[in-house]
Amino acid sequence: MEGPAVGVRGEQGVREPRGRESGAREPGTDGDGSGSGSGVQSIGRAFELLELLAAADGELSISQLASQSGLPMTTIHRVLRTLAGFGYVRQEPSKIYTLGPRLIHLGATASRLLGAWSRQYLARIAEATGETTNLAVLDADQVVYVAQVPSRHYLRMFTEVGRRVPPHCTAAGKALLVQAPPESLADALERMGMARFTSRTITDPEVFLRHLEFVRAQGYAVDDGEHALGVRCLAVPVVGGPRAMAISVSAPEARLSVSDAAQLVPLMREVAAELVSTLSARGDAPEAGAS
Repeated sequence: MEGPAVGVRGEQGVREPRGRESGAREPGTDGDGSGSGSGVQSIGRAFELLELLAAADGELSISQLASQSGLPMTTIHRVLRTLAGFGYVRQEPSKIYTLGPRLIHLGATASRLLGAWSRQYLARIAEATGETTNLAVLDADQVVYVAQVPSRHYLRMFTEVGRRVPPHCTAAGKALLVQAPPESLADALERMGMARFTSRTITDPEVFLRHLEFVRAQGYAVDDGEHALGVRCLAVPVVGGPRAMAISVSAPEARLSVSDAAQLVPLMREVAAELVSTLSARGDAPEAGAS
């Protein structure tokens, strides 16, 4: 349920980096990264290792990093030492490397900017539906709302940006879970638990996994009073972005019926595609000579 509280108050897919074949060298460099352009190449390698760590839930051994990246061990050691010096990675007593605490500030700032960039897109849906529209991501097995455009109605749903809710009983959560590898879902459900919030909450993992297959097939998710009775939500996955995201619409069930999905989902998908296009454009490298 997106916005479990009813109020009358004020407004309210890590893309895995591409590995390179073992022993491959890039133009203008020798095997240890020296040569022309080595500074830029080292930056690229640093981000590659960070993304590999992030894709592995934040921790890998140096041998695993070497296997997945195809980089020489000496290069990985050198890059990790530099990253550790700045606090972006740390080495545990077990010799496992993990993401470092310095990334927390970067992540928080990036999430805030993502919310600011996305509001203009969410506003299109909110204006068309008259209902509260949210952007959510999955973090540590919980749904986190990063942006919202509120309903224009006096009686409306609201959820504080930054709030965390369980995924199994929310439309946004379901739209996020269907973007995960199916083989990982059983373990994820066991970790997060499946607490009951209403008589409609699905709490049986096997039943829920079958429900996710249905959600994946139809391309959108519904929360029909599963987090709070009297509230209904629709959500679509945002596919192709820098991470798994979902867009949801929340309203009192008297104003949002399941049959409304036929009209709302195409617009939500269109906006999701536009948001991904914008985020991809923002990630483009500047052309040579650009200021």
